[in-house]
Amino acid sequence: MRVIVTLACTTCKERNYTTSKNKKNDANRMEMRKYCPRCRSHAVHRETR
Repeated sequence: MRVIVTLACTTCKERNYTTSKNKKNDANRMEMRKYCPRCRSHAVHRETR
């Protein structure tokens, strides 16, 4: 039931991170505040399809 998802920066749209999530428990798109090396700051990263 776990799937691998890609996280993209909401500021510059670069895909920086991959992680896994359980689709049964988390049906919505995942959001995390992580460091973006392109922006050189912490920004919200959202799950891409």
